[in-house]
Amino acid sequence: MPSDNSVTLVGNVTRDPELRFTNTGQANVTFGLAVNRRWQNRQTQEWEEATSFFDVVCWREMAENVSETITRGARVMVAGRLEQRSWETQEGDRRSKVEVVADEIGPSLRWATAQITKNERRGPGEYNRGGGGGGGAGGGGGRPAAPPAQPQPAADAGPGYGFDEEPF
Repeated sequence: MPSDNSVTLVGNVTRDPELRFTNTGQANVTFGLAVNRRWQNRQTQEWEEATSFFDVVCWREMAENVSETITRGARVMVAGRLEQRSWETQEGDRRSKVEVVADEIGPSLRWATAQITKNERRGPGEYNRGGGGGGGAGGGGGRPAAPPAQPQPAADAGPGYGFDEEPF
């Protein structure tokens, strides 16, 4: 029986998305997500709350769209899969973390409104580093090409963001 690894989260963005590029120009973005759960304790009748924190990773066109759209404090819905990464620190310690690799991200419209601007379709290979459709009349295409960025692995996240391909 095949296993299903899918997760859907609704929460608040805890830090602005950080856009990076792999050595081959693949865009990726990471941001934090806080998910609150609230329930009433049946013994005390008091309301209790717990918050879980997740790291979310986005790739390619979605990474660039997220970096231009989502900001700290925004309430978003994230659908994706859980993925565990492991690495060794320079001191020789083993580290591991579970991340949400996003397939879809959207604004939560429960308490807010949003205006959607559709990007022009890009051909294969055109999503690297801002290359892609320009903004025609109201079309809102890609953003101007950015100067080449060097991949910058997160200091506390271990290796993995300088790799050449999306981790599947």
